Amino acid sequence: FRSLASIVVSQQVSRASADAIFGRLTKLLDPLTPQAILAADEAIFRQAGLSRPKQRGLIAVAQAVADGLDLDHLCQLDASEAIAAMTKVPGIGPWTAEVYLLFAAGHPDIFPARDVALQSAVGHALGIDPRPPEKMLIRLAESWSPWRGVASRLFWAYYRELKGRDAAPPA
Repeated sequence: FRSLASIVVSQQVSRASADAIFGRLTKLLDPLTPQAILAADEAIFRQAGLSRPKQRGLIAVAQAVADGLDLDHLCQLDASEAIAAMTKVPGIGPWTAEVYLLFAAGHPDIFPARDVALQSAVGHALGIDPRPPEKMLIRLAESWSPWRGVASRLFWAYYRELKGRDAAPPA
């Protein structure tokens, strides 16, 4: 649960911002559990620096887990099945599901083509568009199967070297 919560917090913000917000949240709610999220009041979330949409997403994820969403079982499923199940939960879109499966489940064949840093790294490394569109990246990544997860990690490392900052989602 902690990994998924961290990924929800990291949606659409820089890695540095995500790390700071999640660090505050885990100090305020220790241990960070679905029950702790559900029992927390809005002041805790504001103190951590969570926007209202992220508060709602985090609460929805905590509620889904409390209601029986089995994250360990999802990690055993085929990637497309797991993504379909996860994206039924408000606050979990395709990017969040893909990143969770890649980092928390260690799925070897996930390539989060919606990730802006991956788009930038692939575009630069391959000398194509500065930020190739998602559909183009999906087509490119097909040839890397069944090791698209390895390619993802390599391109995030390339981005870190290129830009001097870590953009890989937190695990």
